[in-house]
Amino acid sequence: MRVRLAGLVAVSAFALAACGGGSASDDPNAPLSVAVSPQPHGEILEYVDRELAPKAGIDLEITKFDDYNRPNEAVANGEIDANYFQHIPYLDEYKSKRGGEFSWVAPVHLEPLAIYSKQVKSVQELPNGATVTLSNDPANQFRGLKLLEANGAIKLKPEAAVGTRLEAAIAENPKGLQFKDLSPDQLPRSVDDAAAAVVNGNYAIKANLKDPIAVESAENNPYANGLVTSPKLAEDPRIKKLAELLKSPEVKDYINKTYGGVGVIPAS
Repeated sequence: MRVRLAGLVAVSAFALAACGGGSASDDPNAPLSVAVSPQPHGEILEYVDRELAPKAGIDLEITKFDDYNRPNEAVANGEIDANYFQHIPYLDEYKSKRGGEFSWVAPVHLEPLAIYSKQVKSVQELPNGATVTLSNDPANQFRGLKLLEANGAIKLKPEAAVGTRLEAAIAENPKGLQFKDLSPDQLPRSVDDAAAAVVNGNYAIKANLKDPIAVESAENNPYANGLVTSPKLAEDPRIKKLAELLKSPEVKDYINKTYGGVGVIPAS
């Protein structure tokens, strides 16, 4: 197993190649390089690499990224074979804004979006004019608005969709809530200052946030995080084996035991 931490610093194609990982290979026995978010994706994939991949005959090289753009850039540029960090709405939004060719392989887990607060115990208790922080990426921002709507804080316009400007998406805001968008990794810190923060599951886990005041429903949820690769590698036996492992009963058990059914749950 090889694990590299890319962190917040942009990594060039040359640097990745120089580390011995990355570029898509025609060799069916070559290591498979996968970009992940550190939590929970990296933890899940490290479990697979440690416990399941050797028996399945695949060698994984794992690179961890803290930002949401580099994993797709790396796959699109052929620096890395696959990534595991995103849901389909995010991938669609990324392609519409930045381009690139990708193949969705399989869903693995869901991270229910949640609202956290140190000032109130329910969304209904938010005071007039309260500040609520949301993700600045369009897919998760709209998802956060939908969660606020489900809890009665706002009402969205029927035509609102991913990419609709925040103010233009809202039809009714009876409490005059003030919205501030932040990069997803900054949202956990905003819980200290904002009346409420809508936080992505992986960042909530990393920040050890507890006791959300509202949680997204898992039923018929389109935001399962999954494995993505390039069209060139979509039929690669190594990709197919990895998808099977990520959807295996062993991985589902690992997710349930590790995260206790909170923050991360297996995709159906």
